Amino acid sequence: MDGVKTLEEHRCFGGVQGFYAHASPAVGLRMRFGVYLPPQAAAGPCPVVYCLAGLTCDEQTFAIKAGAQQHAARYGLVLVTPDTSPRNTGIAEADADWQFGHGAGFYLDATREPYARHWRMETWLMEELPAVLAAGFAVDGERAGILGHSMGGHGALTLALRHPGRFRSVSAFAPICAPSEVPWGQNAFEGYLGEDRSAWHEHDAVRLIAGGARAPLLLVDQGTDDQFLATQLRPERLEEACAAAGQPLTLRRHAGYDHGYFFIASFVSEHLAHHAAALRA
Repeated sequence: MDGVKTLEEHRCFGGVQGFYAHASPAVGLRMRFGVYLPPQAAAGPCPVVYCLAGLTCDEQTFAIKAGAQQHAARYGLVLVTPDTSPRNTGIAEADADWQFGHGAGFYLDATREPYARHWRMETWLMEELPAVLAAGFAVDGERAGILGHSMGGHGALTLALRHPGRFRSVSAFAPICAPSEVPWGQNAFEGYLGEDRSAWHEHDAVRLIAGGARAPLLLVDQGTDDQFLATQLRPERLEEACAAAGQPLTLRRHAGYDHGYFFIASFVSEHLAHHAAALRA
């Protein structure tokens, strides 16, 4: 794989879980990502699901904590886990707040300095990374799904809405549904995009749906004991927007579950079944 550095690889449920890095022209730095290749990949390219992690996480978090590989092996799905931001940017303030900067890329292209140079997560994810995967891994990029957790759930929803036709399946665990309306999103959007709220709305799932953007059926799981439910996530706003616009949504609320990876591990098999059903065609 020209330009791709293998960081580590491990045998896993008959397939291979690997972690890699490549030099990203868009970001201007080395970017890291994980790939799980199921056993079926030995015979040829398999459908792919991009798995976007949340605040403070990296390319290893979902791969290590979600317990998803066993289900991906059963369905013949490639799992791709991108890092959540550029790293080693030299911007001191990017480490000042766990909700912003390193580990908190929000899956968008920043326009405000000093972040505009390196925080180009949307371009990396939608243009560069698929090309890297197509060149070096057994990935069928025409059959792609996307899922995410928290900030990554925001990313899964908005990238699917902003790029119609790119993903045949979409799901999220505890996503930030209306980032323009909650502190996590407002902090990130002002820092990356400036004070123009119309620019914020281009990366807000609720606003995108209200403006006419559409995606395949959205599967969203939310725990009722999530400590961020009322202040940061606001799934009722997504529910309202989808109902008003006719956007298909399955929103499932799970009593007693919180925001962490024990919640994700409890339902990830159902999410991958959802993706597999859409990607087999």
